[in-house]
Amino acid sequence: MFKKVLASVGIGGAKVDTVVLAADVQPGGVLPVEVVIEGGAVSQGISGLNLALMTRIKAEVDDEVVLQNHVLQSWQLAHAFEIAAGDRRVIPMQLDIHPETPLTALACGDNRSTVWLQTGLEIDLALDADDIDPINVVPTPGMIDVLVAAERCGLQLVKTDVESGQVNAPGFQSTLGCYQELEYRPQGWLTSLNEVELTLLPQPGVTHVLAEVDRMMRGDAYIALSFPDGTGVDQVEAQLRQQLGL
Repeated sequence: MFKKVLASVGIGGAKVDTVVLAADVQPGGVLPVEVVIEGGAVSQGISGLNLALMTRIKAEVDDEVVLQNHVLQSWQLAHAFEIAAGDRRVIPMQLDIHPETPLTALACGDNRSTVWLQTGLEIDLALDADDIDPINVVPTPGMIDVLVAAERCGLQLVKTDVESGQVNAPGFQSTLGCYQELEYRPQGWLTSLNEVELTLLPQPGVTHVLAEVDRMMRGDAYIALSFPDGTGVDQVEAQLRQQLGL
């Protein structure tokens, strides 16, 4: 009985660990994982298993900018089960990653974009057991074309973060309640620009781009572009140069 009381407050209870089976994943890709549940000192009833894909967003609360954890996606194994003392269960899963998942594998001086998978057991009369695993999110081929084209245009990626809100552009919108901003600074010879911020939204067959352009003496302007898969970096660069006036 004493062991059951300890287990109910998280001492000697069941533990969960999610093993990520792929080094990277692309937005819109599939992430293979194994959820490993280890029984504790006594048999316990598990009422559910939850996984959530998380990120950290910048939000404004009461006129103050704060950082908040944000759920991008969640999955649940609905059936309840019993885990015996000392038992071990392995549950394989294939997670469909949302196309708007922020990139984390970006080379810049100030990369504030993070994504992780959080796992928790719903244990009857017990504290949740939590497990956190960082996820390396790499760009799709279409996104790579945009990133390379921006560099060719003389723009240097200096900062990335994820912001609360929604992108609304002609022909496309974001859906996750947050969006990633890639902040670019022009090289010295690009005297017509102060800053360019890009948001990339890949969808099946196309990569959408919303550019916020801060021009010298002309203020901010927004440019919406869409590049079908297979467009190629040369054509993406040409369109960026035309729209940015380079």
